[in-house]
Amino acid sequence: MSTLAYDGLAMVGRQLRRVRNSPGLAILTQVMPINMLLFFGYVFGSALAMPGREYRSFLVPGLLVSTAAGGLMTGMFQAAADSHRGVMDRFRTMPVSRAAVPLGQAVADLVVTAIGTVPLLLVGLAAGWRVEGSVPRAVGAVGLLLLFRFACTSIGIFLGLLTRSEDAAGQLGASTFVLPLLSNAYIPTDGLPGRLRTVAEWNPISAVTTALRDLFGNAPVPGDAAWPVAHPIAGSLLWCAVLIGVFLPLAVRRYAHGER
Repeated sequence: MSTLAYDGLAMVGRQLRRVRNSPGLAILTQVMPINMLLFFGYVFGSALAMPGREYRSFLVPGLLVSTAAGGLMTGMFQAAADSHRGVMDRFRTMPVSRAAVPLGQAVADLVVTAIGTVPLLLVGLAAGWRVEGSVPRAVGAVGLLLLFRFACTSIGIFLGLLTRSEDAAGQLGASTFVLPLLSNAYIPTDGLPGRLRTVAEWNPISAVTTALRDLFGNAPVPGDAAWPVAHPIAGSLLWCAVLIGVFLPLAVRRYAHGER
């Protein structure tokens, strides 16, 4: 086994033990999307033109993607906490692959996300959401969701290593809550004013949400939207490739060089 793989698995194990030792945070992370599903699905659904069950089918993919985007906040806070407490400095003094530490955190987060997605899917099914597409397309939707989570976590790890402050990471991470609101995760974008609609449709969350709706068979792809939304699967894969290709190497470089 290569050094990177061996060290990476060790870092994954460390992060999973970290989650196990903080069950309250893990539970809160899973409860929030379920609460939002129940609140948005039964309160907002009655205020929109869509009937309640139809809106919940529209909403569940958006909530899945919004939860995946939360990897930005999780990755940022965990990396900043390790930097602030000197854990990263300690790792740098050890014979550990420089890429293994950021990668280990991102992969461990992916494992936790994959497990935590199950309760939200079950509640969505209980609320009336259904997978109306084929099984292979549904599996592809879950794979795309996890790829997007990995991309968002990569951004968060880089920003956490950059700030090196738990307080700053917490404040900056809280501000990312607005990102799903500037997308089609909760409401259709065709009724938004021109410039706001353009911003929402070029938001990566909108492309991934539309791709999930398409793969799950929940909603047709809008033909008059911006390119990433009009071609959601290609747009989502392109966004993920760009985000991972830019921020994961930056995170590894930032970890390797410390404060320099």
